[in-house]
Amino acid sequence: MLNDLPIRKIIHVDMDAFYASIAQMDNPELKGKPIAVGGGGKRGVISAASYEARKYGVRSAMSGRLAEKLCPELIFVRTDFERYKDISNRIRKIFFEYTDLVEPLSLDEAYLDVTENKIGLPSATLIAQKIRQRIFDEVGLTASAGISINKFIAKVASDYNKPNGQKTVNPEDVLQFLEDLDIRKFYGVGKVTAEKMYQKGIFTGNDLKAKSLEYLDENFGKSGRYYYYVVRGIHNSEVKPNRIRKSLAAERTFSENLSSEIFMLEKLDHIAEEVAKRLEKSNVAGKTITLKIKYSDFTLQTRSKTLPYFVSDKVVILETAKDLLYQDKLKNSVRLLGISLSNLNTDKSVKAKPSEDKKKSVSVQLKFEF
Repeated sequence: MLNDLPIRKIIHVDMDAFYASIAQMDNPELKGKPIAVGGGGKRGVISAASYEARKYGVRSAMSGRLAEKLCPELIFVRTDFERYKDISNRIRKIFFEYTDLVEPLSLDEAYLDVTENKIGLPSATLIAQKIRQRIFDEVGLTASAGISINKFIAKVASDYNKPNGQKTVNPEDVLQFLEDLDIRKFYGVGKVTAEKMYQKGIFTGNDLKAKSLEYLDENFGKSGRYYYYVVRGIHNSEVKPNRIRKSLAAERTFSENLSSEIFMLEKLDHIAEEVAKRLEKSNVAGKTITLKIKYSDFTLQTRSKTLPYFVSDKVVILETAKDLLYQDKLKNSVRLLGISLSNLNTDKSVKAKPSEDKKKSVSVQLKFEF
């Protein structure tokens, strides 16, 4: 029953092609043209693409060379993170004029809990409209938004009418919305998982809902429980203004592929130093060290080791990363190496199982103005 669940008014605001839109705003000559942020040079990887470029299949994380083949007229522009941070801060100031419950996910998206808001407006839909209009008027960029009873549905809904649109999923519409949803649209279902679900006859939320908790646990591990509840509209995570950092990392893409571990040690030294600096700056330490290896064929491999104590020292991080590097033979030449620390001393969260009264499906009985 919906009455048994914490009903909130959650807005997920997602900026439209944020990095690329800033580049087009700063340089009017780029407006309406296919552009890619980053990705230039022989080994560049794209950070973002304008909607004009996306029509050709250009996407973030794609190599610049491939993007140029897909779109010969593609214009590459440099990243400018200081500019992105400045714009992001201006947008967040707007958010805080409506609620103090703002949880940034990145520079270009955030959750807002407007159940109780500073302007006393009962409609989350109208608040989202006001916020989007102010971002456009005061910053010059467009944003999309999703509005619903929890973070999961709001996140999914924000992608529904992109760009420069919004979608509200009212409490009485939640179940139907989720049942009709393509499984690829579920937040937390990546390309590999979606393919696996397809193979098992799961194409929509309705197909997912038909599977038992035991079946999902068996076939999708820890994520199975998550899928079981969100398809029933159950996602009780609150909007957390001070998000706890879960991991910290640094990585490098090389101008030439590396084929020997010996040549990688110098690179790991620099990466470990960067990680240590970031740990010191954030005043955190971690127990789990993960080595990320991306091969020349773009396949990805990770190797991890959890220590019995928290570490932030470069020497320990580097030595552990070396051990992980020598742990197994390399499959191919390497184009990228990364080191991350997780299981941080800031992570004090406890994962609790949903209580029995929260395992019930959402009903259509509660009227709630959105």
